Amino acid sequence: MNLTWTVLLLLGSNIFMTFAWYGHLKNLAGAPLWTAIAVSWGIALFEYMLQVPANRIGFQSLSLGQLKVLQEVITLTVFVPFAVLYMHQPLKLDYLWAGLCLVGAVYFIFRN
Repeated sequence: MNLTWTVLLLLGSNIFMTFAWYGHLKNLAGAPLWTAIAVSWGIALFEYMLQVPANRIGFQSLSLGQLKVLQEVITLTVFVPFAVLYMHQPLKLDYLWAGLCLVGAVYFIFRN
């Protein structure tokens, strides 16, 4: 059950993080930099409200390395649809290669 909560909280955290880091490139492109920073920090607050509990819950049953690799897999899982669907970036084969590298990372960090 801890793993389920960890994944769900990290998924939510990554959605907020992705919008905080990259959403301003589309939504606030014409706004002053300080505005983009303030809005991003406001969004990041919600990211941290999910990320910190996710890491605390996850660390009860996962090693620190496992928690980090899980985070990276979730980050790419959130980022690719965001880039393609929201930011209208082309879907690149590089996303597949990056995903395969993460599959290798998952294998090595979770094997006994």
